[in-house]
Amino acid sequence: MTRKRQTTEMPNKEPKRHKSKRFAIFNHKGGVGKTTLTVNIASALASLGKTVLLVDSDPQCNLSAYFIEDTVLDDWLDNSDSDTGRTIWSAVKPVSEAAGSVRVIKPFKLKRIVLIPGDVRLSEFESDLSQFWNECVLRKLRGYRGTAALSLLVNSLAADSDVDYVFYDSGPNIGPLNRVILLDCDYFIIPAACDLFSIRALKTLGHTLSDWIQSWKTIADFAPDDTYLLPGRPKFLGYIPQRFRVYRGEVSQGYSTFLPRIERHIASDVVNVLRRIDPELASSSMATNKLGLIKDFGTLANTAQTHGTAIFEADAGTPLQRQEAKNAFVTIAEKIITACEQS
Repeated sequence: MTRKRQTTEMPNKEPKRHKSKRFAIFNHKGGVGKTTLTVNIASALASLGKTVLLVDSDPQCNLSAYFIEDTVLDDWLDNSDSDTGRTIWSAVKPVSEAAGSVRVIKPFKLKRIVLIPGDVRLSEFESDLSQFWNECVLRKLRGYRGTAALSLLVNSLAADSDVDYVFYDSGPNIGPLNRVILLDCDYFIIPAACDLFSIRALKTLGHTLSDWIQSWKTIADFAPDDTYLLPGRPKFLGYIPQRFRVYRGEVSQGYSTFLPRIERHIASDVVNVLRRIDPELASSSMATNKLGLIKDFGTLANTAQTHGTAIFEADAGTPLQRQEAKNAFVTIAEKIITACEQS
């Protein structure tokens, strides 16, 4: 009897989108704490009984390094080309090389958090995404399938682990990889540092997203029937100012001047820009749009990163500091849950 060759490729039949809600904590400026926020919001959601899939879609692999021991991660990166590869590149490699569809990989699991490990070679796939986008414009099915490759991977693993939420950890740029990530998300959250560079970045962020959304709508309208498509409607859930210092219970003067400026630019350069496309893409209430404030937790944050835990689970600081951190992130997590339940 001839044994059939087993395959880990996804079936050709176009799947339905999994019910989990997808998020990106996105700002194309570096150094605003995207990875730290992603880890701690996911941990807060897990503490509330939710299962979260994290996608390390930044070729720098900072999210993976947060959770996975160096020797293990190095081994996975060294062997990501193999048939048993476990990184995000292992999954999309067949698509990148025109050798097949997305390959299912074994994610890294830690309690209620599931992680798709990153890979420096994802930058190669980013180059392919530019070509896939152009092929979408020409109504070629290969372009749509390539553009949706990451979404299909997330879809499969979200279903396998029955996750409630998906968070992409993206790099600090506005390239083709982040374009398909944002267009796959149901919501996005903007982290903002209290500095001038973060404010300047807001001026282009909203217009970039607006261009992506409108361009994709045109492209998607001409897709072949029954094609799996990115939804292309990321809603602005809110923003999170962070890494500011607090003195005697108040934001220190050096940082407090930036908070109202951040709010004004969020309103003018993100909310108003998106609402011109569709009022449902952003709330006009700035009180609602501020998801929370995350101060600089100093050594507590450094210890958490060293040991791969949430800030509020780190063996450092005082019980009061850890509780303060937990309250801050749980408050954000609860707002996320409420927003998804109401949508």
